[in-house]
Formats: sequence, structure tokens, C-alpha cells
Amino acid sequence: MKQIKKVAIVGTGVIGASWAAFYLNKGFLVNAFDPAPDAEVNLRNRVQTYLLDLIELDQACDKDTVDHVADTLKKLVFFNNLIDAVKDADFIQENGPERIDLKQDLYAQITQNCPEDTIVASSSSGLKISDIQNNCLHPERIVLGHPFNPPHLLPLVEIIGGEKTDQRYIKDAFDFYQKLGKKPILIHKEVKGHVANRLQSAIWREAFYLVSEGVCSAEDIDIAISNGPGLRWAIFGPYLNMQLANQQGFKAAMHHLGGPMSEWWADMHAYTLSEEKIELLSAETEKFINKLGDKDLQSLRDTALLDILKMRKKLDLP
Repeated sequence: MKQIKKVAIVGTGVIGASWAAFYLNKGFLVNAFDPAPDAEVNLRNRVQTYLLDLIELDQACDKDTVDHVADTLKKLVFFNNLIDAVKDADFIQENGPERIDLKQDLYAQITQNCPEDTIVASSSSGLKISDIQNNCLHPERIVLGHPFNPPHLLPLVEIIGGEKTDQRYIKDAFDFYQKLGKKPILIHKEVKGHVANRLQSAIWREAFYLVSEGVCSAEDIDIAISNGPGLRWAIFGPYLNMQLANQQGFKAAMHHLGGPMSEWWADMHAYTLSEEKIELLSAETEKFINKLGDKDLQSLRDTALLDILKMRKKLDLP
């Protein structure tokens, strides 16, 4: 794998800005491009905030925090056109809109103007790389590098190639993310939504169904998850939790719980969103939010994530 010194961030919304902060904190030079108005101002404001999170997480800043952030931001260069942002990039993290037509056009432009051996990793939350790389120059270096939001904090990166991707670049991307402290997983088969989003969507589908059917409120759903299985999921995933569900291990737990779970699955119905359902779910969510007062939910989430990540690191959890 070639040496990587400069990373280009294409698309600097919430995900792109979070990635930018992550790479800057790791010492890379970062080029950035986004055509949106005020994109540079928004990017720098977000990156500054995210860098403070990373300093707290690393607990390894010898310099004054303000000076450290200012010095780190000097490595960030925003460009007003895509070509200049990618032309000398050693690695590209793309975070454009989740539309296949826009992705295909964007990748055609990126791959025509960046070095031919530069890996282009997509943060796409659900599109297949095989569809994205259709009109690319040197499509063999296009991979999925899908993070979980916010990527400057959450370690997960899902990796897979498309039909035209060379396995060498998949391995290089995996090794690159892993060396930076990420927790990459290698997906072996392309499916819409990849892995983590499919699992998350399964939970959301049932959460939306239960509220739509009047079984419970949005508040009840959130309390049930965050004070029940969600606490266990922050430590171990579904397989290790099933292993611990029975003193005899996974297989015994499956024999014990498999029958009831199969009945629950059979009772779970297909659920399709409509404007009427979205209005209902939104109203239920607003009721919950209003009860919380003026709490800054994003700040609370990120503060809690920092503590959880420190705990996971201390315990060396998988």
C-alpha cells in the first residue's frame, strides 16, 4: 500500500466534517470540497468542535487545547472545486448525497482527476459499490468505507468492494482503517444497507410499527431500548449476548429461546412508511422531546459516547 499523507474529503456535511476531524487528529493533511453555500464555514466550526471531543477521548494533548486545535486546523484546506481537492490526494473519503445517479456522476469526476492508484472510499449508508463504480476510471480501487455517525468517535467501518474492485485495494483499505484505530469489518456479499444499518433498520421498523399500532409510546420505546438491551449492546453484540443468555452457552440458549422468538417473528408484519405514519411518529417523538425540556440532545449523546468509548477501551472489548 502506498504511503498516505493527504486525505481528500468530498462532501463536508455532518459525516464529512466528522471524518475530516478524525483524519486531522491522526496527523494527515486534509483537502476538502463541498459545493454547498457556507460549506467551508460550517466545516471549520464542526471540525473545531469534533477536535475537542477527540482531545478528551485521547487524553494525550501536551499543548494548550486552544493552540492544539488551531495548529491542527492549519492542516485543513478547503477548495472551491473538486479537481483541486482530489488531484494530489493519497486517499479519498466520499460523503456525497445518497442518490445513485449523483454518486455515479461524482465518481466519474473524482476518478478522472485523482491519482490512478488512490483508493476512493464511499461513506454510502446503503448503495452498492458495484452500482457506484459503473462509470469510473480505474474502478478497481473503489471500495465501501461506511462509518457510523459520528465517525470521529464511533470505531465501526464497513468495508466491501464491488464487482470491479481489486481485492488488493479492499485489503489496503481494511489495513488503513485498522491502523488508525478503527474497528473495520469485511463484508463478503453486497446487500442494500450493508450490515449495521440493516440491523438498525430492523429495530427501527419494529419500533415504528409498535407506536403506529398504539402498543406503546415513542418514549416507552426509547426507555425500553436505552435501559434494557441497549446497555448490553454497548458491551457485546447479539451473538455474545446470546452466548451469555444461558449458562450452557449459545446453542442451549437458542433451543430455549428459539421457539418463542420464532413466534414473535411470525407476528411481526410488513411495515411501509406513509406520510400519515410519518406525521404520527413525528408527533409522538415531539411529545417525548418536549418532556425533556431544553436539553442539548446531541451534546448529551456525544458526552455519553466518550465515556462509553473510554470504558470499552479500558476493558479491551471486541
